[in-house]
Formats: sequence, structure tokens, C-alpha cells
Amino acid sequence: MNGATRTDGGRRCRAAVLGSPIDHSLSPVLHRAAYEELGLDNWSYDRFDIDEAALPEFVGKLGPEWAGLSLTMPLKRSVIPLLDRISDTAASVEAVNTVVFTEDGRRVGDNTDIPGIVAALRETGIEQVDSAAILGAGATASSALAALARVCTGEVVAYVRSAARAAEMRQWGERLDIEVRTADWADAGRALSAPLVIATTPAGTTDALASSVPERPATLFDVLYDPWPTDLAARWSAYGGAVVSGLDLLVHQAVLQVEQMTGLTPAPIGTMRTAGEKSLAAR
Repeated sequence: MNGATRTDGGRRCRAAVLGSPIDHSLSPVLHRAAYEELGLDNWSYDRFDIDEAALPEFVGKLGPEWAGLSLTMPLKRSVIPLLDRISDTAASVEAVNTVVFTEDGRRVGDNTDIPGIVAALRETGIEQVDSAAILGAGATASSALAALARVCTGEVVAYVRSAARAAEMRQWGERLDIEVRTADWADAGRALSAPLVIATTPAGTTDALASSVPERPATLFDVLYDPWPTDLAARWSAYGGAVVSGLDLLVHQAVLQVEQMTGLTPAPIGTMRTAGEKSLAAR
């Protein structure tokens, strides 16, 4: 392992995940498993139900014992004005899911979702595809599009429910320098024949698409992890297609968060994944 812990003087180092709602979050399970494996006995990782209105006061009161924050919806954009700087990766989609507090007191934002998606795909053997489809057009879809800008050499088709969402996805495509075509959600069944399909929608949204899975599907990346498998993922697996789950994404982005917050590399990805799987199985 390289790097140094942020435990100078024996002080307790704290981190947490913020969002609303937050009770479902697996982040505490993953980060605490990493701390235990790394021997960081004086580190803690908690969860706080914080909405956009409460975020400035919460962040403003954090003391020097804090090492970092994980952020989920609806805070990934509203946290940006509270930070001293953000990474190019976070700026590319105007979304921060990671805040690291430096030793000199600066608040630095990053987005580990984007490299987390790329890492999860590579773990499945996908280094490059010539086209892809995205189901949905929310904040996660923009991160998925940014990840595809790194691995997709051709067109991405985004299936959306409104003209406004379609316009947003095309704008993201221009910003990220990737070719994006939009299509109506009513035609989403056509997406399933793409070499790579990334489903970014809430639970239950893609259930009706399960009956449209082709006989030889390629790869599905479904960002959900609870409930799991989704109807779409279950049918996809039954037909022999490769499936990447939301847990795979959560683990890979959490690995990067642990490394940034603690200064220790590599984070114990196997331990973190096992902890997440056990926690989900117990639900």
C-alpha cells in the first residue's frame, strides 16, 4: 500500500454519505469494510439524510476531523457552489459525488461515478464498443454518457420520455464530444439489440422491456442494485447476455472514494464487494 493515512495526532477521521432519502445506501457498508481491512480503526463512516436546503449549513459546520463526503441525489449539483474547486471529470457533467477535505482546509469535488462505470465495464471485458444505448436521461445518464465518451467509438442512442430530456441529452453529447441521437421511450425495446445497453432509470421503469430482450443479447449495465435482479437483468441473464449491476458500479466508485479520502491505495475491492453482497442478501 502507498500513501499516508489522515490520522495525524491520533485524531478521529470521519466521512459520511449525504442524500435524501439515504436509508437504503450501501456506502457505509462498503467504506467501513475497507477501513477494517486497511486497519483504520479510528475512522468512521456514517449516513445523514440531508436535502438541498440543509446542505450549506451541514457542510459549513464540518470540523478538521472530517476527511470526505459521498454525495447522492439530490445533492450532486447543489454541492458545487460550496466547494473550492472541482475536478475536470466532475465539471464535464456538472455533478460531484465525492468531496475530499484537504489538510489545508480546502473542499475539493470529484466524480467517481464516471471512472467507476468505465472500470466496471472493463471488469466485464468491455474496453471499447462501436455503439451503445442509454435508457433514461437523468443525472446518472449524463455520467453514463461521459463514461461512454471514453469507450464508445460511434453513436449513442438515448431513449427518453420528453422533448426537454431529449434536448438535454443532445447538449450533453455536444459537450462531451460524443454523437448522441435521441429516441422516444415508446421505442425503447429497440435499444436492447445494441452492443451495450446502460439502464439508468428508477426501479420498475424497465420491467416492461424484459419481454423484448433478444435471443442473443450482448451486454446490459443496469445501475440498480436493490431490488436485484431487475426483471430486465434477469431475462437478460437467462438469455445468456452479460450483465453489469449497480453494485459493480457502487463498488468501483467507492474504491476511488476510499483511496482519495484515506490516501491509501489500493482499496480492498474484493472485501468491499463481499460486504455489499452480504448486506444486500440480508435485506
